[in-house]
Amino acid sequence: MTFTPTHHITIENKPLWIFDDLCTQAEAESLFKGLQVSAFKRDEIARPDTQEYRHWAVNLTSEQIRTLPVYHRAIEAIRGITKQDFSAYRGYVNHASYGDMLFTHTDCAPDANEFTVLVYIAPEWDIEWGGETLFYDNNDDCLFACTPKPARVAIFHGAIKHVGRPPNRICYTPRYTLAFKLEKM
Repeated sequence: MTFTPTHHITIENKPLWIFDDLCTQAEAESLFKGLQVSAFKRDEIARPDTQEYRHWAVNLTSEQIRTLPVYHRAIEAIRGITKQDFSAYRGYVNHASYGDMLFTHTDCAPDANEFTVLVYIAPEWDIEWGGETLFYDNNDDCLFACTPKPARVAIFHGAIKHVGRPPNRICYTPRYTLAFKLEKM
């Protein structure tokens, strides 16, 4: 099956693709419902210098990752674009609410051949709620803002600096993102 990005940009020669056809609304809603009872821990950090500002996450096992259809479709989409095979070395879900502090970061070294997959799994999202993922160049200029639409998937090179912004005050729904960190096989 061929998947077509809704958006594609390059930041510092590193790709970023947005897909609206890799995850179904039903899958996103099912994941969201399951997360309502998950054991989130406040032990995730963006960078070593922000250790005192931890945010909520729950880790997934390799088996849990492999059971998710969106994971397999993301792998297939990357293979279709890059002609390379990747697999997850980590999977987890981030939880952000109004008032949380989240920091810019990269997910890998600049020369690493790694990708990050973010799946936005809120069953509904209003543009006024905020919560965008912002992507920056090396001059700290925001070059792309990804709206966290339900079932949307962002796939990007892990060395692109980014941050998921917490929701605005009027949002009472958690901003959940399912994340896969991928390495070349």
